Amino acid sequence: MNNTELNLDFTEQAVFALRSLYNRYGYTQYKMSKFEEYDLYARNKDFLISDSVITFTDLNGKLMALKPDVTLSIVKNTADHPSGLQKLYYNENVYRVSKGSRSFKEITQVGLEAFGAIDSYCISEVLLLAAKSLLAISPESILDVSHLGLLSELLGNLGIPQQETGRILGYIGEKNLHELSAACESFGLPRENVDVLVKLTSLSGAAGQTVPQAENLLRGRVSDETLDDFIRILSALSDSDAGQMLHLDFSVVDDIHYYNGIVFKGFIHGLPTAVLSGGQYDKLMQKMGRSDMAIGFAVYMDMTERLAKPVSAYDVDTVLLYGEDADLSILRQQTAALSREGSVLALRNVPETLKYRKLMKLQGSEVAELENNA
Repeated sequence: MNNTELNLDFTEQAVFALRSLYNRYGYTQYKMSKFEEYDLYARNKDFLISDSVITFTDLNGKLMALKPDVTLSIVKNTADHPSGLQKLYYNENVYRVSKGSRSFKEITQVGLEAFGAIDSYCISEVLLLAAKSLLAISPESILDVSHLGLLSELLGNLGIPQQETGRILGYIGEKNLHELSAACESFGLPRENVDVLVKLTSLSGAAGQTVPQAENLLRGRVSDETLDDFIRILSALSDSDAGQMLHLDFSVVDDIHYYNGIVFKGFIHGLPTAVLSGGQYDKLMQKMGRSDMAIGFAVYMDMTERLAKPVSAYDVDTVLLYGEDADLSILRQQTAALSREGSVLALRNVPETLKYRKLMKLQGSEVAELENNA
């Protein structure tokens, strides 16, 4: 989908393109209820984008919620699959406070989840589909990728106290180098260790250029196996659609109580915040009593709506007036003919507030233009 195709049906076009993409890679659509027991979200508020949830009490006295998130519902309602692999996608409406507003909205969310024996290929495929999802919306996109497992391990090995991990990750996420350095120095870390964290936090750019720099900073300070696997996954995508848009950025962090391994966010030129977010969340699976692994992402369609063309100054392209004695067959034919050139509205009279480009009138078997309202 390129910029010339954007129109008022932009979101519908994007959803169709994403569903088609996931189908081609063998993902099966998952459908769910609009409601879940509120306790599911209350126990996992840190996993949600917003902890504001619309609740109501059902006829059985249970506190229910209009779902603000899809992943939690899927994890709750699917079977454990530790040795197999489930590949699901969804196209659902969620109910939460929209970014940039303080009001609840019904938001279309599209995404996918893979559960089970997640291997390196599955991870690389999910990253590829995340990149392709962005490209289906706009060619001016980037996918920022990080690895929370490597980052957490690095912090421990550099001497960051475990109870301070969350605060340090917060500074890294904000790229707040001053506070990051000050906090590390207050823990008594050697200057060399502080510099490693500052350099890694500052590192950002195309994966082909930044991966070697990241490897120099991480090698010997984290598990070789984990680091090599991360590099292998990123390298495998270098000649794909994702190659040029894949960026390494360790400031992409998420809640370490839920996420591990690769995490990523997708951005589109012209939009201020991420339109796609995902990662590995084995810790969430464990917290919810499951033994399989998981990775997935969501595309927030309320953000992409801003890419659509501005609303037209006209309600309709053509108004076709007809009289009480009009031949219905001719009226139908003329309406169909005019609709090939744009939207058409057949009326007996023109409402005062209606804005149109052309005003036509059916006269016998022909139509004549009465005026131009442009």
